[in-house]
Amino acid sequence: MKGTTKKSLERLLFLCSFVLSSIRTSTTLDTVTPSQPISDGQTIVSPGESFELGFFSPGSSRNRYLGIWYKKISTGTVVWVANREAPLFDHLGVLKVTAQGNLVLLNSTKGIVWSSNTSRAAENIPDARLLESGNLVVEDGNDDGPDKYLWQSFDYPCDTLLPGMKLGRNLASGFDWFLSSWKSTDDPAHGDFTFRIDLHGVPQLVLKKGSATQFRAGSWNGIRWTGAQAMVRNPVYTYEFVSNETYVYYKYELLNSSVFSRMVLNASGVSQRFTWIDRSHSWVLYYVVIVDQCDNYAFCGAYASCNINKSPVCSCLQGFEPKSPRDWSFLDWTDGCARRTLLDCDKGDGFLKHAGVKLPDTTYASVNKSIGLEKCGELCSNNCSCTAYANSDVRGGGSGCILWFSALIDIREFSDGGQDLYIRVAASELGNIGAERSSNDKKLLGIIFGSVIFIAMLAIGLILYIRKKKAKTKNSLEKDCNDGDENEVMELPIFDMKTIIKATENFSIDKKLGEGGFGAVYKGNLNEGQEIAVKRLSQDSGQGLKEFKNEVILIAKLQHRNLVKLLGCCVERDERLLIYEYMPNKSLDYFIFDESGRKELDWHNRINIINGIARGLLYLHQDSRLRIIHRDLKASNVLLDSKMNPKISDFGLARMFGGDETEANTKKVVGTYGYMSPEYAIDGLFSVKSDVFSFGVLVLEIVSGRKNRGFNHPDHQHNLLGHAWRLWMEERPLELIDDILGESCALSEVLRCIHVALLCVQQRPDDRPSMSTVVLMFGSDTMLPQPKQPGFFTERNVVEAESSASKNDSSTKNEITISLLEPR
Repeated sequence: MKGTTKKSLERLLFLCSFVLSSIRTSTTLDTVTPSQPISDGQTIVSPGESFELGFFSPGSSRNRYLGIWYKKISTGTVVWVANREAPLFDHLGVLKVTAQGNLVLLNSTKGIVWSSNTSRAAENIPDARLLESGNLVVEDGNDDGPDKYLWQSFDYPCDTLLPGMKLGRNLASGFDWFLSSWKSTDDPAHGDFTFRIDLHGVPQLVLKKGSATQFRAGSWNGIRWTGAQAMVRNPVYTYEFVSNETYVYYKYELLNSSVFSRMVLNASGVSQRFTWIDRSHSWVLYYVVIVDQCDNYAFCGAYASCNINKSPVCSCLQGFEPKSPRDWSFLDWTDGCARRTLLDCDKGDGFLKHAGVKLPDTTYASVNKSIGLEKCGELCSNNCSCTAYANSDVRGGGSGCILWFSALIDIREFSDGGQDLYIRVAASELGNIGAERSSNDKKLLGIIFGSVIFIAMLAIGLILYIRKKKAKTKNSLEKDCNDGDENEVMELPIFDMKTIIKATENFSIDKKLGEGGFGAVYKGNLNEGQEIAVKRLSQDSGQGLKEFKNEVILIAKLQHRNLVKLLGCCVERDERLLIYEYMPNKSLDYFIFDESGRKELDWHNRINIINGIARGLLYLHQDSRLRIIHRDLKASNVLLDSKMNPKISDFGLARMFGGDETEANTKKVVGTYGYMSPEYAIDGLFSVKSDVFSFGVLVLEIVSGRKNRGFNHPDHQHNLLGHAWRLWMEERPLELIDDILGESCALSEVLRCIHVALLCVQQRPDDRPSMSTVVLMFGSDTMLPQPKQPGFFTERNVVEAESSASKNDSSTKNEITISLLEPR
């Protein structure tokens, strides 16, 4: 009897369990209605099971929040949070829909913690459901009209922009759509950063910290934001920008609905786009908004432009000069530039054309879409307060008009893309134009006469100066080079200028070997037949005597077969020269980036070069008397001798560390983009791991025969690091190998080189191996750890160039070395 009773109870419990489970499943997959709320532990799933709504605790927090996350993705990444500022402190939260159509979140005492505050009451029985897009909507029963949604979460973005979401404003209601960062990974409350379209003046996309602008993508020009370079066709998503009397917004849609992609503004203020890769079960960084110095808002100040391909990166616009020349000489460009000649509207100010630029901040600008460029110029010319003008739309040869009425800030020069900008300058800055033409003719004779007298006097003075200077030249050279700390006196031969001029045939163009960030290099022949390489410092390079001495002192103290040998120096008046041993095969970039040169580098030579560079870096980091960080390791700074042995050169940017120092920080970032580590390029933090990152980039370039910066691929927009990472994760690393190598390479060696290189370019410095570990990795067959995602995964990709216009609306779809600082 007891056995029968026990079995009956078990069957009853099983039946109850089955019924409860069925009810729970129904709740999980169904909608929320006034009669059917959901509680903590229950969820709503979108029809295709891409997204899920429920309660969660972020990171290490114990607080509970109502949110939406990816269901199909194992990481369960959260994309939206309801009660950001009002967490629940237990697991007793309940979400329900009121009869009026309001979504309300209740705590354990039935108090309202959060409400959707729906502006319009339901006329039917409302229900809430989660769409496949990730949009949580409240519907007015069976109403299928255009206003069937009483409320939707897409109107209230958090830190994530999903496909179909908008950034912008509803002009009719004043409602804003913008991203707001979390406070931290454990706290989804509103953080310090926002990413939005600023409607002051001409609408533009901006990233702000509080009220301070950090980054500005610029205004929309019909194809892209003006702060974006010309891009290849995007295979993942399309863009749309709408600007009319009712709306101003930007959104994107996926070309393939099976792909997951999201844009997120993280707690540190970094805006990034990620794409989910099924093979690796991870989010892969597709692009990051701020890539280099020039992306920082107003980096060069007013009336200046930033060009990452130049050194220094900042320069005044034509007709302007540094506002603070002293600060400018110390690479502090904050104050920007000022007009060299004040404007005088009555004397006929003119306009200078600047091509291929990011248009300046449009906060104090106005737009007229109905006129062309010529009329735009007339309007600006007739208004003495107008400082510049440009087309607002670049499609079809250009149309529309933007007028600026304040200082021109945040201009960037592009090598590809950008727009034409016409900047107002004084008539005297334009040369022979307008009213100045006749006055210049009258002054011409006077100028010629005065010039003849001046040149004659200058020649007489120069002759006297040379005679006086000859006797002091030798002592002056030694004093300049040796002036300073007695412990840093250079025990190197001092060459006189006459010897160098003779050796290089007066710096003949035929003797020129190449040109770097700080000057040209010439081949020379001394009287005794010795071949030399002479590095002639450019006078406008920004490198002073101390930096010059830094390079000389460092190289003089270093002796290694994989470091270039310094033979001496020459300092005479404004000339600063370094004399090196001559490398007959020039630099590595002449071979690996040249179609014919690559054929001369078989795998034996390439692996020898890789190992030689590794040994040279190891010596700098560990085995020399000093610990030295090179900070500018790249293909053009690796020279090759007659036997193709590599020698690291160019120590002008190197930093010497004391015995206990492991890392340092600087506000003046120097080096070459494409080779610089992320922590150094963005935060100015450098260590031996910065050189390790550069070495990893260089190895991938040697293996592939392709440059990291400027790398193009038809299937994606990653740089060489991203391409290599993608091939590695898809188990196709052999596709990275240079086709020219053919069968000359040992596949096991090549794969190990790729593996080690990916370990060297990992995002976090702590994850990268030291150079001593790298050398051991190359010299053994031990198992290597799996690399993590590299830093600087992609080239600069703020937006892509896809566009089409709506009829009624303005609607559209769509090797650099930088500035030097004084070594510390």
